[in-house]
Amino acid sequence: MTIIADSGSTKAEWVVLRDGAAEDTVMTGGINPYFLSAEEITALLERELTGIQGLPADRVYFYGTGCNTPEKNDIVKAALGKFFLTDEVYVGSDLLGAARSLCHDEPGIACILGTGSNSCYYDGNQVVSNVPALGYILGDEGSAAVLGRKLLSDILKRQLPPEVIDLFNEKYSLTQAEILDNVYRKSFPSRFMGSFSRFLSENIEIPELRQIVVSSFDEFIVRNILQYSEATRCPIHVTGSVAYHFSEVLSGCLAKYGLKPGKITVAPMVELIKYHIRHL
Repeated sequence: MTIIADSGSTKAEWVVLRDGAAEDTVMTGGINPYFLSAEEITALLERELTGIQGLPADRVYFYGTGCNTPEKNDIVKAALGKFFLTDEVYVGSDLLGAARSLCHDEPGIACILGTGSNSCYYDGNQVVSNVPALGYILGDEGSAAVLGRKLLSDILKRQLPPEVIDLFNEKYSLTQAEILDNVYRKSFPSRFMGSFSRFLSENIEIPELRQIVVSSFDEFIVRNILQYSEATRCPIHVTGSVAYHFSEVLSGCLAKYGLKPGKITVAPMVELIKYHIRHL
């Protein structure tokens, strides 16, 4: 039995492979070693990962947010090894998981466009170079958090037509004080801002809203993708909810810069399963 996991800070997806086929899928809370100790991760698994039978596992492949240093990876590895009763535990970044999902064994530019954003050049085996994502304050161009931040700023500063502002207010009924409180005082401001990307998706035919998305994707391409010398030679693959729901806009932006769109998927897991079945 092989276990594959793809985890963000909020949720994690676990898939069981038996005899070269995917069987069980279980969702749990997210695992990020920057926020959870090995003991806390083990407790989360004992509490939530109840749908997987047949332990011990032969091997575990875990791709997660925050798994980007040996020290943090060891925290996750210790917890998974204890829970699954195996020493065969591989821990990698969510970016490596995305790259294996999108590119399999071929070179390419692999990108994530979800609540946050990230990118890398993948040589068919490993991540070779990575422009730092830097989060929604200093980076994360093209992400749901940044799209939401731009939209909220334009709403509050009245940079959009009155009818668009009215449409937003009718849908959300948020005061300026409530918005600022969620952004500057409450936990998880990126999730709060990211939730408004749905409004952009639902009203993408409005030119001013479409331009918010186009300008943010342009920033992602210029400040990230074009920094890789391989970008003009390799396909540009992207996974994540923003990439998927704005795929038409994203493909147009890539073409504008002479880049070749590759796979655009909503999440890594389906293709990640195919990758690992091939490598079993």
